[in-house]
Amino acid sequence: MTFNPLEQRGIPLDRQLRNWRELNVDPIDPDRCDPYTRCRVITMNGIEVEAILFSHQLARNTVDPEIKRQLAQTRYIEAQQQKAVNWLLPGLSSVLETTIAYEQVAVDLTAWVARMEPDPYLKQAYQFGVLEDFDHLYRYANLYEMIEHRKAESIVDNLTEVMPGRPTRYHHRDPVDNVRDPYAKDQADPLSKLHALTIMSTEQQTMNFYMNTGPTYMEPIARQLYQEIGLIEEEHVTHYESLVDPGETWWEQLVNHEYNECYLYYSFMEQESDPKVKAIWELHLNMELEHLHIACDLMRRLDGREPAEVLAPRAAQRADVRAEQGLSARTARHADGPDHARRRLRARGARAVREDAGDDPRRREPAERPGDARARRHVRA
Repeated sequence: MTFNPLEQRGIPLDRQLRNWRELNVDPIDPDRCDPYTRCRVITMNGIEVEAILFSHQLARNTVDPEIKRQLAQTRYIEAQQQKAVNWLLPGLSSVLETTIAYEQVAVDLTAWVARMEPDPYLKQAYQFGVLEDFDHLYRYANLYEMIEHRKAESIVDNLTEVMPGRPTRYHHRDPVDNVRDPYAKDQADPLSKLHALTIMSTEQQTMNFYMNTGPTYMEPIARQLYQEIGLIEEEHVTHYESLVDPGETWWEQLVNHEYNECYLYYSFMEQESDPKVKAIWELHLNMELEHLHIACDLMRRLDGREPAEVLAPRAAQRADVRAEQGLSARTARHADGPDHARRRLRARGARAVREDAGDDPRRREPAERPGDARARRHVRA
């Protein structure tokens, strides 16, 4: 099944405003929900936060008061969506339990993107980062057992392997080494643009979360770990945001943001097992369709281009937080089978990403772009 957001109309903007009762949604049950429902919630919160922050930056860089008002209207609805999504997380979970769920998102979503990415250079960039996400999940799992005396497997439900990744001593790099070459906006596969925006947004959310929650712990070892991994997350945001072509205009970026939200809400709606959460994904999708058309109108008017020139005509491959979706069709078709089969497939999917990237840290740098070696020779000279 394919889905083309450009051909769909959503809820008119003047009918999207919700009251407090509608925003105060019932949270998911941390002990009974599908762990990937929680992963979808965390992912979409990161996507909505990025949409809000980008809209603010765009508003600060335009002098047209009418455009500022248009952005403010859409942004307020995005802010309501973010509140509804983030408030799905249960208050019963500790900060550390939520942290482990954040790292499950980082591992499985990045692993899935790495398996699906059509550009070899970008694929290696995601493989490079996910090996560090494995290590973060492993270290927070150890802290969880030490402080709260529980196993992280109770949170990830054995769907994501809790195992060492690239050792932490290899994470700390010169900031210059975190900057990668961007995709070329006029040649890149539209799916590559969605991948880059998605992973950048989720890693940015994780960075912000650790910056603010780290000092709330009393235990010195917890404060130290959040501080260290928080700095690595800053490296990850630098790493992933550098993949986005800075030559994209503001309006092209706005359209990409709105299209990506439609793509993800539709994908997650199709996969969601919790009826209440599924209804929220469907509602937000219908809101985002209208946001996309508003952004497309701005692009036509201010960029003089058709959005179809830069967007995928349809999202044929749905986004997924589950790493095993990158496996062969023979194994992936059993993903909706019994629990033990799902766990085995997801574990194999995670290991496959590690095997693709190799064990030697010297081999984990993304592949060189043409001219990289020549540039290094020039620096040495």
